[in-house]
Amino acid sequence: MKHQKPRDEENRGKNNGSNSIKMNNNNNMKKKKKRLGGGGLSLEAFANAKTKGDFYNPSLIKKQKEFYKNAKHVKKYKKLLKQQSQQHDISSAIRSVEDENETEDGSRMGMIKQNKKNPGIPSLKEMYDKKHEKKEKERIEMQEVLQAKKEERDKAEARRKAAREKMFKKTRAGQPVMKYRIEHLLETIQNSAKN
Repeated sequence: MKHQKPRDEENRGKNNGSNSIKMNNNNNMKKKKKRLGGGGLSLEAFANAKTKGDFYNPSLIKKQKEFYKNAKHVKKYKKLLKQQSQQHDISSAIRSVEDENETEDGSRMGMIKQNKKNPGIPSLKEMYDKKHEKKEKERIEMQEVLQAKKEERDKAEARRKAAREKMFKKTRAGQPVMKYRIEHLLETIQNSAKN
């Protein structure tokens, strides 16, 4: 126990010298590789590592949101155009069939029908007017409700003010007038008995 030989020396005694040197060299190389952290990055990997877009960029996010929003609007617009063209095709097909079926006397009626709008399809102006009237009606109702609440609040405040004045009335000598205080107590007791 006093003196222990290193393992390399033990191996040196058992094996010939050349094998032990090779083993020492292999062990040293393994240690060096471990110390360096393995193989390095290739030049291509190093160049591409800097150009990755994994970082947070608010302006880029804002642009992407705007792009998707615009794309959504364009899609809706195209869909509406397609629907309108289909409705126009259907209405023109119906008119052409009616025109073929009519006689010469009925041709005037066909002209009148073409001049009138199709009652089944509401125009944009009508839809706008209805929506506008509905919003106006809701706004007026809200104003009425707010006005009623304000009036109720004012009445309650006036009652409280009158009651406060009565409660703080004093005699010439500076004593409180008990008449109003007793009335107030009586009213509260009666109200609590009713409820």
